[in-house]
Amino acid sequence: MPPRPRGLPWLLWQDPARIGFGVRRFRLGPAREHLETAGQAYVAGHNAVIAGVPERIDDLREELRGYAYEGAGMACATLDVLTATGGRRLRSLLSGQGVRYPHLIHLGAGRGYARLGMRPMWGIRSVHPLLRWLAFDGFGFHQGFHAADRTVGRQRTAGLLDRTRRAIFDQGVGRMLWFHECAGVEDVILRVAEFPLGRRADLWSGIGLAATYAGGARTGELERLSAAASEDGFRAHLVQGAAFACSAHLISGTVPQHTADAVLALCEVGVEEASNWTDTALVALGHNAHTGDHYQAWRAGVRKAWARRNRDS
Repeated sequence: MPPRPRGLPWLLWQDPARIGFGVRRFRLGPAREHLETAGQAYVAGHNAVIAGVPERIDDLREELRGYAYEGAGMACATLDVLTATGGRRLRSLLSGQGVRYPHLIHLGAGRGYARLGMRPMWGIRSVHPLLRWLAFDGFGFHQGFHAADRTVGRQRTAGLLDRTRRAIFDQGVGRMLWFHECAGVEDVILRVAEFPLGRRADLWSGIGLAATYAGGARTGELERLSAAASEDGFRAHLVQGAAFACSAHLISGTVPQHTADAVLALCEVGVEEASNWTDTALVALGHNAHTGDHYQAWRAGVRKAWARRNRDS
């Protein structure tokens, strides 16, 4: 852990104890230690930036650095807003030390805005014109993590969000459900069933992302998850989230065994093939893709790639 700073940065310091599932009243299960370790790495990355020692992030084990860079993205976005620097810290992180973790950094930026009680803003420019939409995923994750009674129990969304932003927000809520239910597959399935049908597709997408990126479930449990998504009519969305997770890990240069196992169970392909779906769908959008509609078309392109593969196999 980085040293605790003095002065103004101290106000932004995050207490690692507040990430614990017991404190948050999340479900407890066999995956608790595994998932809480991810949360601790996230806090460590955030606090490293706040303390002015971001290089300490790379002292963490490789498989934990993605979470730490998510925390770093939150810290940079928060500091950029508070100091009105126009996104300088966030852009520096994306193009420099965190260049191999663009997905996670954008997710973290959305959490930074949520912590400040703000919606993600496009005034802070980022390196990737489409990945910036992941900030709304991070926004949804943060709202669910820190206001679970409202976001999960009462199924509230942030007001004044259009259809695209709500969809990506729900992807973040789905990702958070994996943590909220401590990777308990049957509990995740029951939780999704409580939501209106119109929101489930995006929830399944987030669940696929978290189950593949973070892990925590055994192969048989993941196969049950896949079957439940199929029964709900949204397996393609579960697959799309898993493919995004594969892409994020491949870019980082580290693919944990649990990710390889998860994508095989959920998508019936290897990590590289699933990641290729995301690359192919992105190329199909052309060079000027940057809007929310483009982001949604990217996700749809991944689902179509999976559908073609199933049809031809």
